[in-house]
Amino acid sequence: MQDEIKTLAQWVQESRRAVFFGGAGVSTASGIPDFRSTDGLYNQQYAWPPETILSHTFFEENPQEFYRFYQAKMLCLDAQPNACHLRLAELEAEGHLRSIVTQNIDGLHQAAGSKRVWELHGSVLRNYCQSCGRFHDAVYMKQAAGVPRCANCGGLVKPDVVLYEEGLDSEILSSAIEDIAQADMLIVGGTSLVVYPAAGLLNYYRGKRLVLVNKTATPADKRANLVIHAPIADVFSQV
Repeated sequence: MQDEIKTLAQWVQESRRAVFFGGAGVSTASGIPDFRSTDGLYNQQYAWPPETILSHTFFEENPQEFYRFYQAKMLCLDAQPNACHLRLAELEAEGHLRSIVTQNIDGLHQAAGSKRVWELHGSVLRNYCQSCGRFHDAVYMKQAAGVPRCANCGGLVKPDVVLYEEGLDSEILSSAIEDIAQADMLIVGGTSLVVYPAAGLLNYYRGKRLVLVNKTATPADKRANLVIHAPIADVFSQV
């Protein structure tokens, strides 16, 4: 594995338009649970499956239970950037990394210092009243008793996150696709590549330096030019 990490480090140093495409595994080292690992949210017991609770329909029909789960499991406000977040921010500042495309909603890439971040699924740090549009921060949402209500008009406050059954933001998606299409290197990390349409973004990369870093195998391993099966924070601490 050390040879693979050395190759990754060399390619990164040679790159000027690399793009990093990351998933939940990027933030597990920061204490944020993913969905599909053995101790992930999908393997914990709730009255409904997490994908049901985090759906638009469930949000509309059962906001009390939605927010009980959301406050307990999705608002990890004490989490701090790990070695992967921090190194990616450095690579951007050094001129090697063009942008980050992330499926995560925790805001840790920006907390680490990254500037060009395309958040495909939104962010828990942004919340808006559905009636008047007033902004509310994540602390307000975390501390709310029951269903969060607007401090201005009393309307329901919804996180700016993409729930199941909702579409991705077209402008963010377009920007992510453009960066991937122009990338001289695409690093895919901490994602099982089974969630669409996000996983389909790999198809826009036409280069010859596709790198996959994940603890377990993914459906795209065979098409990659370099595969590293290891925790991504461990890998980037050596890049």
